[in-house]
Amino acid sequence: MIDQEDDNPLQAAERDFVALGIAAAAILLMLATGGIVLPDAIRSLFGAGHAPDHLLASALLLNIALTVFGWRRYRELTSEIAERRRAEDQARLLAATDPLTQCLNRRSMIEATEDLRKRAAQRGEAIAYCMIDLDHFKQINDMYGHGCGDEVLISLCQKIRTLLPREARLARLGGDEFAFVMPYPVGHFEVIDDLVIRLFATVAEPMQLREFTVEMTVSVGLSTDHDADGTPGTVVDAGVLMHRADMALYHAKKQGRNRHFWFESSMENELRFRNQLESGIRRGLAQQEFVPYYEQQIDIDTGQLVGFEMLARWHSEQLGLVSPEIFIPIAEEMGLISQLSEQLMDRAFMDAREWDDDLTLAINISPVQLRDPWFAQRLLKRLIETNFPPRRLEIEITESCLHENIGLVRSMIISLRNQGVQVSLDDFGTGYSSLEQLRNLPFDRIKIDRSFVRELREPGTRSRLIDAIVALGRELELPLTAEGVESEEILTELRSMGQIKAQGYVYGKPESAQKVRERLATQGRLARVTPDVAEPHNQQPGIPRAASS
Repeated sequence: MIDQEDDNPLQAAERDFVALGIAAAAILLMLATGGIVLPDAIRSLFGAGHAPDHLLASALLLNIALTVFGWRRYRELTSEIAERRRAEDQARLLAATDPLTQCLNRRSMIEATEDLRKRAAQRGEAIAYCMIDLDHFKQINDMYGHGCGDEVLISLCQKIRTLLPREARLARLGGDEFAFVMPYPVGHFEVIDDLVIRLFATVAEPMQLREFTVEMTVSVGLSTDHDADGTPGTVVDAGVLMHRADMALYHAKKQGRNRHFWFESSMENELRFRNQLESGIRRGLAQQEFVPYYEQQIDIDTGQLVGFEMLARWHSEQLGLVSPEIFIPIAEEMGLISQLSEQLMDRAFMDAREWDDDLTLAINISPVQLRDPWFAQRLLKRLIETNFPPRRLEIEITESCLHENIGLVRSMIISLRNQGVQVSLDDFGTGYSSLEQLRNLPFDRIKIDRSFVRELREPGTRSRLIDAIVALGRELELPLTAEGVESEEILTELRSMGQIKAQGYVYGKPESAQKVRERLATQGRLARVTPDVAEPHNQQPGIPRAASS
């Protein structure tokens, strides 16, 4: 058990001051008694008088002892107080400093920003608050370990510090996020812009990390306590500056990273809309607002309907119809994409079981899901639970996914194909797939990206790239699907290229499950018998593709 005196050093110091007071009183008593006892003692020593009173002599000796004790305790007390002050100063320093980089932390940065803002205002200067985020830092931690990640953060802090003026303040706000605040002449934003550009160049220099070479980029958000016209902003304090810089940083990351933006009021509206979307997505998942729509896939030669691609639609009660290009990336960032996919997949499998047995269902897979080594097993389990034939399912993998983990992608493709699932390479031509990759990965089909298909709208404008893709498909014996077919002119060009499956608005817009059911009923292509299906469980199926409405 800890002694109570150690818990409160101030109370202990007060008791020591009491002891010092007692010693001071003893000194006064010693002087008083000494003035009486010492003359008598001296006279008695020379035989000129009687001995001093024994009681007074004892009091004098006691006072002398108390005085010596008090003085010694006073010296110890002053030393103890000085030590405590040093400890308190050290504690304050530790509380205000990031232990890894030795720069300020978030709490002390607020105080430093407010102090610098006031001093700059007295000199007629503005201050800029700059928030810095290291791009893709998680990948560095995952690839090289957290120890190397810490070295990267220390190096980044040192690089930033070398660029800043003496009066600037630098802080690590947490994780891979840094910030600095510095004064600059009112209206001269180029001073800060030039510094940030030099920061980009400095950070981009390759860093030798043990046996690895690491290349880094940063995103930057900026705010200032002055308006664009040079007048001081209203109600601008350290907290407001930090919040605005954070919004500008979010905008920089959204625009592609490795860039910087100054805060603008429109960013606040954008962030407010983002927050509405996030809360809306959570509410929409709970209320089953996300539904699958289906786009027809047609055999160009026969004009026969051969299948559908599932597309995501969100009919929000509060926000109305929200584009999948908006809500799917946000759902991925929120970590809700698996839950969203599960709802849509469950409904899509149930819908497709009512179609004719020769109609396929195509589903696009998110790069997020491809990082899951158990994705193929979970998807196959979902197919079993819903009693949906694997041979009718076509999984689409975007070309950009091939560069993340080619070994994992190959393993997943083989696992799915072994169970009868077809796998196609989506958006072909937009990435950097090599011929060797296509030979080694057992794809069943290649999908030509809509951006190349649109080039066929004008007669005689067929690009060499499309011809090369068609020739590649023939060489590898892979059938082709053309996306984004929007006109008869495009269809005419595609027919001249051989056997191709097409999809796009020329055949009609994506339709709800009910509309598809009605269409198939008129064509006599509904399933005659719908087998029983087990209740689906919470697994992680594929993600619907974010197609335009």
